[in-house]
Amino acid sequence: MHVVTSWTWLDVALCVAQLPVAVACGYLLMLTLRSHRPRPPAARGEAARTFDIIIPAHNEELGIARTVANLSAVDYPAHLRRIIVVADNCSDATAQKAREAGAFVLERQDTTKRGKGYALAHAFEFSQRDGFAEAVVVVDADTVVSPNLLRAFAVRIDGVEGAKGGREAAHAMQAHYGVMNPTASWRTRLMTIALGMFHKVRSQGREALGVSCGLRGNGMCFTHHALAQVPHDAFSVVEDLEYGIRLAKGGFRVHYVWEAEVLGEMVSGEKQSRSQRQRWEGGRAQMRKLHGWPLLSEGLRKKDGTLLDLAMDVLVPPLSQLVLAAVGGAALAGGFAVVSGAPMPWALGVAGFSVASLGAYVLRGWWVSGVGLRGLLDLAWAPVYVVWKVWLMLRGPGAEKRGEWVRTTREGEHR
Repeated sequence: MHVVTSWTWLDVALCVAQLPVAVACGYLLMLTLRSHRPRPPAARGEAARTFDIIIPAHNEELGIARTVANLSAVDYPAHLRRIIVVADNCSDATAQKAREAGAFVLERQDTTKRGKGYALAHAFEFSQRDGFAEAVVVVDADTVVSPNLLRAFAVRIDGVEGAKGGREAAHAMQAHYGVMNPTASWRTRLMTIALGMFHKVRSQGREALGVSCGLRGNGMCFTHHALAQVPHDAFSVVEDLEYGIRLAKGGFRVHYVWEAEVLGEMVSGEKQSRSQRQRWEGGRAQMRKLHGWPLLSEGLRKKDGTLLDLAMDVLVPPLSQLVLAAVGGAALAGGFAVVSGAPMPWALGVAGFSVASLGAYVLRGWWVSGVGLRGLLDLAWAPVYVVWKVWLMLRGPGAEKRGEWVRTTREGEHR
């Protein structure tokens, strides 16, 4: 009897130890189940909103003209939009190439305040002073956009039916951020599936719940009203996540504009991809330490669903860590069950829920990514990708964590 009781207590202990992982996986499962695609909102009249499209650029002379040309071809009246390139601390011909392509150029040189956050703050302040536009759109320098981008933003600003009823005017928005070159390698196909999970499944689920879908750094839109109420004082390497939190605290949720998209070029080489992932993961880890638990506490105190959701979004670990924790918990509980002959129902039940939730989340991400059967086969590389991600986490971020410009080498460039 004593032996059975001991194994029972071990079962309970393993179950309790796995509860944080189960809560994180349950959150992802909830968003997966709510990630249906809504009907596109209808325009209330002719397009009349004015936009400044801002491209923060650091040494982008090779591709800036293509991006400006793509933005010049969007389906929106030319007199209601303006393209602004911020040539930030450039040592090449970015400014010249952008002007030749038809953009208005702001040149900025500051040896102490460097990085995308400072470039955006500079452009936002200019746009607010100048008075041409009533909203700004942020597009990265290596991006192509769908023709309906500005019309989709304009519809949201005019007001659409909210998730909780009534019409809701949007002041902060995020278009879908996808991959321009998904077939370049198995790595870019896995990245396409990963962004399908993180950018589409999560965002559609959060939009269905009526909370903030979060900012992704590329394809963002803010009205001048929101910028006046919540100045863009976000200068970390993940300035989008940082500013999204500031917006929520200021009373603005980020609306997901799923029917419009921006496509960024993802690197297929391991070295360049390593640098990129280290910046992203290092920046999110920093935000997790600074804002995770305070957001949860504030959300509970105010009974604010948007803040609670943002807390969960920040606190949920990267997928690679969740997979290792869930699979490790299942293996540990299963191993004890085999050794002891005891069933371990609680521990195995919690571990099974976590693994099944992650499986549903990943499969939904694959489905919405559009990479097809080849992408599903590439998921066989997922264990290698998980180990690589964990190694990056253990290695830690480098100097780029301060938010300075660290330009990733584009596909096709040779040095």
